[in-house]
Amino acid sequence: MPRMNDLAVSASTSPAGGGSHGGVLAGIVLALMAAAGMAFVHPWLGPVLAVALGGAVFVVSRPLRGLMLFCVLAPALPWMKVGAPLPVPEALLALTWVGVFFQWLGGRLPAWPDGPTERAMRRFMLWSIVPLVAGQFIAEGEGNGPINWVRWLLNLSPVFLVPLLVRDTRTRDRLLLSLLLGFALLLLISLGFFVRGRDARLMIPFLAALHYPYPEAIQDIFSADYTRMASPWVHPNSTGGALLLAAPLGLFYGVMHRGWRRALGFFIFVGSAAGIVFCGSRGALLCLGLFVVWLAWRRTPYALRGLIAAVLLAITFLAVYPPAQQRFASLFSGKDVSTGVRFDEYAHFPQNAWRHPLGLGFKAETPASSPEKGIYGISNLWLNYWFKLGLPGMLLFIAVTVAWWREVRLRAPFTQIGAHNAMRIATTGTVLAALATGFIDHYFSFTQVLIALFWLILALGLLEARMQPVAAARPDAPPRP
Repeated sequence: MPRMNDLAVSASTSPAGGGSHGGVLAGIVLALMAAAGMAFVHPWLGPVLAVALGGAVFVVSRPLRGLMLFCVLAPALPWMKVGAPLPVPEALLALTWVGVFFQWLGGRLPAWPDGPTERAMRRFMLWSIVPLVAGQFIAEGEGNGPINWVRWLLNLSPVFLVPLLVRDTRTRDRLLLSLLLGFALLLLISLGFFVRGRDARLMIPFLAALHYPYPEAIQDIFSADYTRMASPWVHPNSTGGALLLAAPLGLFYGVMHRGWRRALGFFIFVGSAAGIVFCGSRGALLCLGLFVVWLAWRRTPYALRGLIAAVLLAITFLAVYPPAQQRFASLFSGKDVSTGVRFDEYAHFPQNAWRHPLGLGFKAETPASSPEKGIYGISNLWLNYWFKLGLPGMLLFIAVTVAWWREVRLRAPFTQIGAHNAMRIATTGTVLAALATGFIDHYFSFTQVLIALFWLILALGLLEARMQPVAAARPDAPPRP
């Protein structure tokens, strides 16, 4: 396997490069499909089919395009559907893998990533077959287990796509910029609707126009507490999780750049912090604070001042937005309903684990807790893996994160921040903050598209660690020529 820190990869061997036999083969196959389709469908559907297949050729011929488009659309419009059974971001991931397959047929694909984290991930994926089969025999649940399983694997796949398609610093920077532009678009949409009327229900027609699934559930969620900021992620806790992924990346991207890129990074950081307050995600706000505390503990320059500034900023936002005051005051209330439900979930979790020793599987979703009906899910990342995949599934997930940590951890204090370590710190801190939310919620376990972003950022952190071997040993040292 070629070393990941070998940056001297020519453009002709890059997945983004042209002239690939795999791309030509993909174009021929899809052109034949388009011709056959237009011969058998109604004439007015012909142009639509041609455009759709043209877009597929655009992605399949150069799969890096699909990954970059995913980075733009997944944060901003995660469940948008345009005449396809899958949400657009997941469809882009699927098309990207088709392009990778054609690259492999053309002999243009590098060796399969085989680092410690990827090996642990393969074992994790392999075990999931057991709860998949066991879950097909449970009585509850009406979903399609195999399809849900394939979608889940697709959302884990950025761990492998990133090292396959990103093999030089220029491509890495383009991918990171695409991801940040996607988060910026999310903030423009969410804060735009919030400033317009401070009523979450104003976003319902917008999401309906994007063919979001389950319109009744969207109506119920936005109407339950319409003062909380709405977003294309629909549920306020999922919104907080997405913004928690954005804030650290934006902060360090702004620190390491100048000009409009610095403005973009700081807009994402400040906008994400504000959005977390406005959507009322207490767990995301707490973990964002833990991220800044972690930076101060590792002696990052200006981290202590940043912590003070973040506290002042949060107080300011809370002062001007009374619904957020009520939401966060419930943290200190002994009568908070959501806190009480969480304690009930922990109390009933042993019987859920005993009822499904091999995991709930993929036929049924983890149920939303309904104490009045005697139904209890679990608001914990690790225990939710246990619930869905059994105890071995949870242990294998822990093995993946341990393998990742051993590869990316920085031992020395962050006394100097530069291009050689800024995004390494940002991606590591982002994943740690996301894992910290796992103690109070479970949305980074099986929430489609959101988990794809989580694994994408984890893979970017691995890429940073492998491309900067000197920084891995001495974070304060400049990178090698």
